[in-house]
Amino acid sequence: MPTTLLQSNLPGLNLIHRGKVRDVYALSAQELLIVATDRLSAFDVVLPDPIPGKGEMLCQISNFWFGKTAHLMRNHLTGESVAAVLPAGTDAALYAKRAVVTKRLKPVPVEAIARGYLIGSGWKDYKATGALCGIKLPAGLQQAEQLPQPIFTPSTKAAAGHHDENVSFDTVVKTIGADLAEEVRAATLKIYAFAADYAAQRGILIADTKFEFGTDEAGKLYVMDEMLTPDSSRFWPADEYRVGISPPSYDKQFVRDYLETLDWNKTAPGPKLPERVIEGTAAKYAEALKKLAGIVLD
Repeated sequence: MPTTLLQSNLPGLNLIHRGKVRDVYALSAQELLIVATDRLSAFDVVLPDPIPGKGEMLCQISNFWFGKTAHLMRNHLTGESVAAVLPAGTDAALYAKRAVVTKRLKPVPVEAIARGYLIGSGWKDYKATGALCGIKLPAGLQQAEQLPQPIFTPSTKAAAGHHDENVSFDTVVKTIGADLAEEVRAATLKIYAFAADYAAQRGILIADTKFEFGTDEAGKLYVMDEMLTPDSSRFWPADEYRVGISPPSYDKQFVRDYLETLDWNKTAPGPKLPERVIEGTAAKYAEALKKLAGIVLD
């Protein structure tokens, strides 16, 4: 059975960040240990209930995609053994499938988002302005409609408890410089195009996805954190896709849809989830992992 871990505890290692899902430890000036927990966030709020096995599934699908796209963009994985860096007495089995040793990079302060379909905040912005992140789109598009071509729609990296905001490419240029902004945009769209084609052959549409990037001491760009997971992407079953509705999905939209039925103001603390939503979410993540990567976690 998959393990369950709401919060990691690794005495002796230097915890430098506890994010919405990942706990990050410094191993050295050059390397990190990143642990994917079973925490679930929605609307930028961490919910109180873990999704059993979710961290393992996120880690395994990320590792799959990092390997699949290594020819397109270098990534943060070192390939070093997780068991070798865990403190003595740690249950290695708890961390074996949910942790990775990575390069220690300088994060690029931009959420790099590729969209192939008009949904979510992109749909809301389009309805309000006819544009998305400063990109004018054709008139008359419907919810969930495929865009004429994938677009780069960056957003801010908000602090915990705050919401990311869509921004224009010009804002990204002002934030990180023109050369790096161009490199991030090109990498985002190149990886998305490859992954969308791969997934479509397996019956899944990738509506949109978010990448994190970082640079090393030489200024080289790497893709990092997570990649093409149900947490960072919208995965739609191709056979159930319809224009004009929000399609069913393999990702945490399942949880968002449930939360939208509640009288909750989308600020912390988040509401507890019923067992059926927890089990349903875990099942959707597992199905995505199996369809995309052929991996089944025992």
